[in-house]
Amino acid sequence: MCKEKQRWDIFCRIVDNFGDIGVCWRLAKQLSTEHGLDVRLWIDDLAGARRLLPSLDLGTAHQRLENIDICHWQAGFNFDRVADVVIEAFACELPENYLLAMAETQPVWLNLEYLSAESWVEDYHLQPSPHPRLPLKKTFFFPGFTEKTGGLLRERGLLAQRDVFQHQLAADNVAGTHAALRVSLFCYPFAPIRPLLTCMAQSARPVECLIPQTAIMNEVCGFFGTPEWTGGLTGELVAGQRRKTGNLTVKILPFLSQAEYDQLLWSCDLNFVRGEDSWVRAIWAGRPFIWQPYRQEDDAHFAKLDAFLNRYLKAEGGLKACEPSAAEHLAAFHLAWSRGALEPRHWQQLVLHLTALDRHARQRSEDWAELPDLASKLVIFCKSYT
Repeated sequence: MCKEKQRWDIFCRIVDNFGDIGVCWRLAKQLSTEHGLDVRLWIDDLAGARRLLPSLDLGTAHQRLENIDICHWQAGFNFDRVADVVIEAFACELPENYLLAMAETQPVWLNLEYLSAESWVEDYHLQPSPHPRLPLKKTFFFPGFTEKTGGLLRERGLLAQRDVFQHQLAADNVAGTHAALRVSLFCYPFAPIRPLLTCMAQSARPVECLIPQTAIMNEVCGFFGTPEWTGGLTGELVAGQRRKTGNLTVKILPFLSQAEYDQLLWSCDLNFVRGEDSWVRAIWAGRPFIWQPYRQEDDAHFAKLDAFLNRYLKAEGGLKACEPSAAEHLAAFHLAWSRGALEPRHWQQLVLHLTALDRHARQRSEDWAELPDLASKLVIFCKSYT
């Protein structure tokens, strides 16, 4: 049985700079703030994490930020004691000496998996897996969109904060002054970025596209014919700059904190997101969005995309379906976006159905917010673990 005032260790290997650490950092903060847990976050790449945590000291192996102990997970791994609960985020493989110590203390050991809407997730959620050599048992914990999964990351009061923000935004936008379609763009570099910007430039309605500085900047620079982005040299597109062509105005934003990024999503009419962390935040924004799954071998990411669109758009378990024509064109845009086959007609139909898609996005975010959140389900599981 788990103890009171537990120490939780979360191990995170940073793969793409933002997704893994984004999820782990949000989870660590919520476990500490809302559940009163003593959380230690082990990170293998402090430099990668500092994009998200700018106050991180790269020369300090152990430091404390926002009531979370952050430790550098490096060769020659050292630790004082094994935690009561150990989260191995995304199958990152724990250090051997830590595993040996776990065999002595027998903590709760969870493998936090990647998010998927596929039906098989319900069958594998909470399944145990004995270690092949040591007297240890790992439990697979799958985030998901149904009661039979681990839920989604969602802080207490998040949707209420969103509603206050969006209500104030609507009050500030006097009728007729917000004619441009406001779009945020965060995606993988292999997305059809230039065709998308071309569609926006040719759009009947003016478009303001807000782009945080990430790995897609070379594609954006190429579209405007400016020098490649290397971090802010003369002539580049840098934070604060605007570029206009046709009916498109692009504004470059700095790399945003998680709170700032949430507000960006809340403020836009349409959001392009990727991976896992920004995907979930787009859901809670209650605005129409286009999700780009991470590219996998044998096109397995298309199965993930199809499974999500089915859950998001169709009637399921008493949830209402999206209006059929809007659902059809949102699905078509997703597929074209992920296949790199975007055409002007996809953009035109998407914009045409934004009103219906906005209603559905708000409704689905409210629907899924009725389910317990990921952090709470982790805590509940550990309290009942034997």
